[in-house]
Amino acid sequence: MLIGQGSSGQTLADEAVHCILDEALAALPLTGKRLLVIIPDATRTAPIPLLFRLLHALLAGRVARLDYLIALGTHPPMDAAAIEKLVGKDAPGRDDGRTSIFNHAWDDPGALSTLGVIGEDEMARLTGGLLAVATEVRINRRIFEYDQILICGPVFPHEVVGFSGGAKYLFPGIAGREIIDTTHWLGALSTSMSTIGVKDTLVRRVIHRAAQFVPMPVHSAALVLRGAHLHGLYVGPHEEAWSAAADLSNELNIVHTKRRYKRVLSLPSTKYADLWTAAKAMYKTEPVIEDGGEVVIYAPHLGEVSFTHGALIDRVGYHVRDYFLAQWDRFRTVPLSILAHSTHVKGAGSYDAAQGERPRIQVTLATAIPEERCRRINLGFFDPRHIDPAAWEGREEEGILVVRNAGEVLYRS
Repeated sequence: MLIGQGSSGQTLADEAVHCILDEALAALPLTGKRLLVIIPDATRTAPIPLLFRLLHALLAGRVARLDYLIALGTHPPMDAAAIEKLVGKDAPGRDDGRTSIFNHAWDDPGALSTLGVIGEDEMARLTGGLLAVATEVRINRRIFEYDQILICGPVFPHEVVGFSGGAKYLFPGIAGREIIDTTHWLGALSTSMSTIGVKDTLVRRVIHRAAQFVPMPVHSAALVLRGAHLHGLYVGPHEEAWSAAADLSNELNIVHTKRRYKRVLSLPSTKYADLWTAAKAMYKTEPVIEDGGEVVIYAPHLGEVSFTHGALIDRVGYHVRDYFLAQWDRFRTVPLSILAHSTHVKGAGSYDAAQGERPRIQVTLATAIPEERCRRINLGFFDPRHIDPAAWEGREEEGILVVRNAGEVLYRS
């Protein structure tokens, strides 16, 4: 049963959030059971402190365990101070030993367990023949210590899966490398421009199939925000809750412009600490940039390409999809998620041996990443000290657009 409400014009008060959670959780057989709540890290906007407090108030005396697992994917683990900021300094229940918070460890074989395999033939059916590769479905083995899973996180347009949220918190959120690689490369083959802001995507079909291997019930508290404001909350079986949230996110988190632009100055939120996450400032603005145009990612706070994958990205660089496909023997040993990230950042384009690489747009970094490194990884460089965002404002008629706090709202022409 799906419980929830949402509105593009009104926000949800804390009391409404409490009522929705109370009604939805009361309908679940949780008494004396162990509940694992899967939450995002700090790269997603969500009222996690509020939800942490409400879940404790509603469940602490009812369930045997109430624990949390941070869906990091391949992001770095969060330290104690970062976790405290994520859930709130006054987060209840952490001192009495009945509530624990764990980081996911995607690269630790001992932390993972195999649920099953999506075979080659089934992958071919799910992907329309685009990626017929047998894929092992591994997940954080902590889930087997619990009777029920509750995914708790926001839904936004997403470059790999169409809309984030729901089962994406399982795969790649708490998954092993195999399905992380497969789904990200599938998204790259489909291209971000054809995927982002679309509900029924090939990647979504694969992760919903993978979720069927999970042996315990999986529900979701799917959130919809515009900026920091909560507009919707839907609680129920994870596919239903995600679907309702994606419909509202489609209204709230997609901006339709009247034209395309020659240059976009995209200012990612400071919550993104490396280009791996801050590149959302490019993904979400790529559709409104003219052919031959440019996106400038202005983020003076950002000094690293990727805390987890930097060495591999330095080796590969950023290229359009066809660059890799045409030279597959050269790149076949590189993890597919790295190649996928590369193509998403570089954007659409073409490649052939005679004319080389022809990206549709130019991607330029105005960050603390040194010029030499930007050039080496095949991106443009602009000294951020020479940019005044205010001087770019109000110039839409000239073909210049400024997008502040970029990363969660999709722009379409």
